[in-house]
Amino acid sequence: MSADEPNRKFHDVVWPHLATVLRVARILTGEDAEAEDLAQDTMLRAFRGIESFAPGTDAKAWLLTILRRTRIDRLRSPGTATDRAVSLEALEIEPAGETAESKSEWERPGEILNAFSDRQVIEALQMLPEEIRLTLLLVDVEGMDQRDAASVLEVPVGTIKSRAHRGRAMLRRALLPMAKEMRFVRE
Repeated sequence: MSADEPNRKFHDVVWPHLATVLRVARILTGEDAEAEDLAQDTMLRAFRGIESFAPGTDAKAWLLTILRRTRIDRLRSPGTATDRAVSLEALEIEPAGETAESKSEWERPGEILNAFSDRQVIEALQMLPEEIRLTLLLVDVEGMDQRDAASVLEVPVGTIKSRAHRGRAMLRRALLPMAKEMRFVRE
């Protein structure tokens, strides 16, 4: 391998995903400066580890795994406050407890969701616990397959399914007051 090959590999395979890394970092952190630092650290780690990237592997999934691990390292470092660490058992929302009435308010969920601004959806996402937020980002925003999301988050596929289901219910609940105010759903 020539000395220039790792640079070319990084630039060709990894660099095109910078916008995705930055977008996910912004939604995770909620702060532009912190997100930019996290994205920069992620890209630096990816550059340093580019020789371990296997050709034919999903570069976006590889980068998002690095992003997740970088975020965890930052949260664990001394002097860093944890970001709303909440046990799933401690959550108020239980999707299984939703009533038929609450579900009927969302007869056209895609249409209703598209009526919200990106900022409103991002603010609602940022109210969710980080692991649920990251799951929704990977599966619903980035369109990642549940198996790939499970690999990135290093959890079983069933956990991804559960978090996605629970997270969507939490997101609906967070957006419901605005949807009623904007008359997207009935009172």
